[in-house]
Amino acid sequence: EKIRIEIISLGLTESRITSDETIQQLFVECRLCNFLAEETPLSLPKPTSGQRIHYNYSNVIHVDKANNRARREYLKSMLLKPDLHTDSLRFTVVSDPPEDEQDLECEDIGFAYVSLREIFQKQRDIIEQDIDVFDSQDGSAVIGKLKVTVEALHALRSVYEECKDD
Repeated sequence: EKIRIEIISLGLTESRITSDETIQQLFVECRLCNFLAEETPLSLPKPTSGQRIHYNYSNVIHVDKANNRARREYLKSMLLKPDLHTDSLRFTVVSDPPEDEQDLECEDIGFAYVSLREIFQKQRDIIEQDIDVFDSQDGSAVIGKLKVTVEALHALRSVYEECKDD
């Protein structure tokens, strides 16, 4: 009764991000709807074009009936109402200001998405798959690839079975 998310690595393509000197350290945040945000504990030096930085960060979201009813209800509504735009895990690549420039803010530089509904429809988890990271300033421009694992199928099946029982 859980969803396992792994943020494995990040590679950037040639873009405004790679040439921007103010962007030096990057971390990744993962968010499910409004109630869960997790971030990699480390921010790593921005990779040069063609290289990858490795986070190897793993996190588990519990969606059991006993302790996590709200998350479970959210998953139910997502499976039952396909018009919701909230069926995705959102990964945000964030620029972490250098230690000597703490007056600068963290800045979202890119977004990547994994659709939980798609995992359910295709009946397969995403294992070590590269997903596109889109530029936060230009949603159509791909600035890199984020390698992730999202194991959610078992939990989604369980929630779906429960929907059929209701």
